[in-house]
Amino acid sequence: MNLASQSGDAGGSQLLFANFNQDNTSLAVGTNSGYKFFSLSSVDKLELIYECTDTEDVCIVERLFSSSLVAIVSLKAPRKLKVCHFQKGTELCNYSYSNTILAVKLNRQRLIVCLEESLCIHNIRDMKVLHTIRETPPNPSGLCALSISNDNCYLAYPGSATIGEVQVFDTVNLRAANMIPAHDSPLAALAFDASGTKLATASEKGTVIRVFSIPEGQKLFEFRRGVKRCVSICSLAFSMEGLYLSASSNTETVHIFKLETPKEKYVPAEEPTTWGGYLGKVLMASTTYLPSQVTEMFTQGRAFATVRLPFCGHKNICALAVIQKIPRLLVAAADGYLYLYNLDPQEGGECTLMKQHRLDGSADPSNEILEQGSHDRPLVAQTAVTKGFLVYFEEQGAVGGAGLEDDLNDLRLEEENEQPPLILETD
Repeated sequence: MNLASQSGDAGGSQLLFANFNQDNTSLAVGTNSGYKFFSLSSVDKLELIYECTDTEDVCIVERLFSSSLVAIVSLKAPRKLKVCHFQKGTELCNYSYSNTILAVKLNRQRLIVCLEESLCIHNIRDMKVLHTIRETPPNPSGLCALSISNDNCYLAYPGSATIGEVQVFDTVNLRAANMIPAHDSPLAALAFDASGTKLATASEKGTVIRVFSIPEGQKLFEFRRGVKRCVSICSLAFSMEGLYLSASSNTETVHIFKLETPKEKYVPAEEPTTWGGYLGKVLMASTTYLPSQVTEMFTQGRAFATVRLPFCGHKNICALAVIQKIPRLLVAAADGYLYLYNLDPQEGGECTLMKQHRLDGSADPSNEILEQGSHDRPLVAQTAVTKGFLVYFEEQGAVGGAGLEDDLNDLRLEEENEQPPLILETD
């Protein structure tokens, strides 16, 4: 969630950026005074992992899982990417690009830099530029998604500025994998599941969420968020096991959909015994004869659970995570708060607000856990700076310093454990 162009949303919080890491175990926050990482291992508190105050106006800060690798972009140098080892307080390398950096995505193999009309693909191990996708359709919001899977390491980005085409690119073999005609309107949100085999999409219209198989591009699910009004989808997020999909927008409602196949939710047919039952049966039977647009409305899935946010109109980003063995929905918002809700994995329905934390890490006197215990239902198992030497990659669209090989080797990209809290302050 990059708020650099919408700083008015952040109010007095000085919030410029917020995002969850790839497995939703930590939260990165960028502000006017630096950046912070918080652990998401507890509902009761937002534990500070690390704080850096030597870089101002941090508009992008992305951490690689639970490793010490972090990618940083500042408003003071919006075309420059710095890659750092935050535990050592060292800068591993930096690259400059031809235009403003709009988004950075990481997994254990690749680092993607998204510009308005190009995407640069780096090898995460040595930060060399492997490939540049040039002359992409104008993408001023920096919309793209990178799968976190090593086996299905795909990149998705808009294939058109006028309709909802999705380009899927294989970042390992460096070739286009597919083009998916997902929506009639331009794309607004993209998200891969953890396995890299499913891609969720939403358009600027915001009424329908679709899920496609990757790389085939077959439509697997279609969910209706609403019919009364068009909204701006802020984020899409799968749960780690891929059973749930959340969609947040500029409204007060977050929808959570359950990815069930018709076979999984089959109920033996019974003769209706009420007027409503007869009417429903007639309506479903009539879909055979109705126009396709009307038929789709009857067959689209509805939300399994919903969340009512205490605000409307703020940009936000959501995540689905299991914290203390309970499935939760997390919403980081431009109002400067992180909201945590319980999700009932069996019944769904309206989720309960359990806690809210200030994204600057300060205590909130009004913060209390609501109805703890009665809504805690466990998830049921489902079947400062070290300069490097310069290497030029002008033909690839990036110019920068090569990484320090020893430090890059020390990154321990497979490390999953959080490190002890550190605070780096440099005058």
